[in-house]
Amino acid sequence: MEKPEVVSAEEWQRARDDLMVAEKEATRALDALAARRRRLPMVRFDGGYVFDAPTGKRTLLDLFEGRGQLVVYQFMDNGPEHFCPGCTWFTNNVPVTGLAGLADRGVSWATVSDMPLVQIEAYKARMGWTLPFVSSRGTTFAQDCGVGGGFMLSVFLRDGDDVYRTYNTTSRGVDRLVFTNHLLDHTPYGRQEDWEDSPPGWPQHPTYG
Repeated sequence: MEKPEVVSAEEWQRARDDLMVAEKEATRALDALAARRRRLPMVRFDGGYVFDAPTGKRTLLDLFEGRGQLVVYQFMDNGPEHFCPGCTWFTNNVPVTGLAGLADRGVSWATVSDMPLVQIEAYKARMGWTLPFVSSRGTTFAQDCGVGGGFMLSVFLRDGDDVYRTYNTTSRGVDRLVFTNHLLDHTPYGRQEDWEDSPPGWPQHPTYG
């Protein structure tokens, strides 16, 4: 396995300082994007979708848990006993303590899937997940969100009983929220996936291989 070049402490510090300039530029660019997100308009969204939950029927409005904002991750439905590896990886990286931090700031979380509730509950038990997870099967929620047969993260805001959609993202937009991925991007070998731009000889494998 190849390794990074060994240099003197002075050479390493110069290279690190040079990279720091680019990192700070990226941070400022991300701050600017976040500022633009806070200025996005919103669109009215039906709060009456009825989901199947372990405790019974729950509407989209119920998923707010009385808070003003709601983040929803839509987990792909690949059919009986087939589970999206990307959605599984993402869900494995949603920390329960992190959800508590969101709640402290008035934001609730729900994972939603068109999978039947019995399939969701079995998979949750198998994976050891305790996060809120409901089934949208039999509703047009996924279709109305534009998720199709894929996955998506959406953000909602409520004003009393009125619900609005403020943001959504998918693909690499969701990928960047995964703790493990983001931390691996700071290590010398990265995620070790074959799409990455790594030096020759670096360990790499298919993303879900």
